[in-house]
Amino acid sequence: MTARGSVHRKAQRLTAAGTEQRDEVVVEEVAVALVYNGISHAVMMASPCDLEDFARGFSLTEGIVARASEIYDVEVEDADGGIEVRLDIAAQRMAGLQQRRRALAGRTGCGLCGVDSIEAAMRPVVQARDAEKVSRLSIEKAMAALPAHQKLNKENGACHAAGWATADGALVAVREDVGRHNALDKLAGAIAASDAVAPGGFVVVTSRCSYEMVQKAAAIGAAAIAAVSAPTSLAIETAEQAGIALVAFVRDGRLTVYANPERIAA
Repeated sequence: MTARGSVHRKAQRLTAAGTEQRDEVVVEEVAVALVYNGISHAVMMASPCDLEDFARGFSLTEGIVARASEIYDVEVEDADGGIEVRLDIAAQRMAGLQQRRRALAGRTGCGLCGVDSIEAAMRPVVQARDAEKVSRLSIEKAMAALPAHQKLNKENGACHAAGWATADGALVAVREDVGRHNALDKLAGAIAASDAVAPGGFVVVTSRCSYEMVQKAAAIGAAAIAAVSAPTSLAIETAEQAGIALVAFVRDGRLTVYANPERIAA
């Protein structure tokens, strides 16, 4: 039996020996509409699991709400062609959302789809809330532990993961999604609900590190973001501005620090 987020599909494997009919497990991808106080704001392509976490995290990392307590209720309901996640948020935050409301059209692997101006895309980054250092060994420990928590990816081979680690490198929450940004939003919602953020905590991700990934990590109070793959130039600049460490290519007993190396203890 597969978990929500994976589905079975018939496929053909072609080899030199001939054709083989197979039952393959593939990642599930659906349209998820985020509806605030009855008004649809964004439609994202996502894996249909941990959607309450996704809605809370997206609301926090996109600045729709300033704190989780401003989200009063979250309901997930099936809809024609997809899923609706309905949020009831504070009236003041809804008023602010309506002022800057824009048509977002999320797509897999896309970070800033539908943003209608350069100013909206390049919003100010949240500044680091503490000056705690993160040890190299803690980063390597957390990244090494991440694959064991990737249950969906083990089934379908197509999911990204984002994890929250304590200062000593212990993973306390991991979320998966077909989209790397969605995985990080789900993580943001999970740790907001559990109040897991503590000084020196950091994010580990199984993807490359883009500008928006840094924005989201900073928004949830991470001291660092560590990626298994490469960063972009704008991600590095954003991490420098935020005052958080950006670490990439965390693999094979090595890592590369691209921003704020003083925050990494050897």
